[in-house]
Amino acid sequence: MKKKLLCVIIIAASLFTVGGAFAQQKKQMVRLAKIQVDPAQLEQYNTALKEQMTTAVKLEPGVLTYYAVADKNNPAHITILEIYADTAAYQSHIQTSHFKKYKAAVQNMVKSLELVDVDLIGSALKPRQ
Repeated sequence: MKKKLLCVIIIAASLFTVGGAFAQQKKQMVRLAKIQVDPAQLEQYNTALKEQMTTAVKLEPGVLTYYAVADKNNPAHITILEIYADTAAYQSHIQTSHFKKYKAAVQNMVKSLELVDVDLIGSALKPRQ
């Protein structure tokens, strides 16, 4: 019986959180960063990127999501999905020491950068168990 009650509480909390997340989406800033990295420096780039991402998510409440993926056919082509609470959170993020450290470290590694602001249409996540 306790297990059933716990499951109901978890499901209800998940639904409340998801509903709240959809209400917040209109304020969020969602961006794709399309990056081409010098293949000879890819390992160093990935290290700098991972450090910046994990630090930002850990320290900045307005940095909600980072996903970085590499093209299977050309790993030097990287796409990053970034989600910020709002534009102010993004503006704050680019002023942090860890972001500036990342930009300085990768400036000679990045061959091209395209930033694309997008609107989040929806999301689907499996519930945590």
